[in-house]
Amino acid sequence: MGDLFDPTGNRLYLNAAERAEFLSAAAKCDREVRSFCELLHFTGCRLSEALALTTRRIDFDEKTIIVETLKKRREGVFRAVPVPDRLLDTLDLVHGVHEAQKRNTDRNLWQWSRVTAWRKVKAVMYKAGIDDGPHASPKGLRHSYGVTAISSGVPLNMLSKWMGHSKIETTAIYANALGQEQRDIAARMWE
Repeated sequence: MGDLFDPTGNRLYLNAAERAEFLSAAAKCDREVRSFCELLHFTGCRLSEALALTTRRIDFDEKTIIVETLKKRREGVFRAVPVPDRLLDTLDLVHGVHEAQKRNTDRNLWQWSRVTAWRKVKAVMYKAGIDDGPHASPKGLRHSYGVTAISSGVPLNMLSKWMGHSKIETTAIYANALGQEQRDIAARMWE
C-alpha cells in the first residue's frame, strides 16, 4: 500500500459524503449488519480483524475496542481504538456484550466467513448509492477512516497506532487525499 489511488487514478477511499451515506444505509439494515458496518466505520479495522472481535475485547470503561492486529507476522499484537458511545451501545444491544462479560463468556460477535462479511458490506454500499469502484469496498472504508482522521487533525503517530501500522510511513499516505478532504486539510493552514 503506497497510495490512495489505483494505477488508473481511481480513488481508493470513501469521501465524507459517501461515509455518511454508508452509515445511513447501514442503519436501515438488520442489526448484525448494522453493527458490523458501524464497527468498520468507527475503528478502521480490517475485515478479518472485525470478524475476530470477541465480547471480551469491548472495553466499556475505557471506551475502546481492543483489536488484534492480524496483519502482523505473529499473534498477540493488540491495539486499543477509541470509539464513540453510540458504537458501544449498538454492540451491547445487538450482541449482548455486557451480559457475556458478566457471565465471563467470550465469543465472536459475528459468525460470518470473510466472503460473507465482504458481500454484506458491499450490499450496504450499493444501498447507499456509492458508485462501484475500488473505493466501494471494506478496504475503501478503512482508507476513509485514515483520511477522515488526518482531516480531523489526528496526529500521524496516534493514527498509526489505531490502524495497526508498524511503520508511520504507511500511515502517511492518508495525508495524500484529494478533493474536499485535501481542501479541509489545507484550510487548517488558512485559519
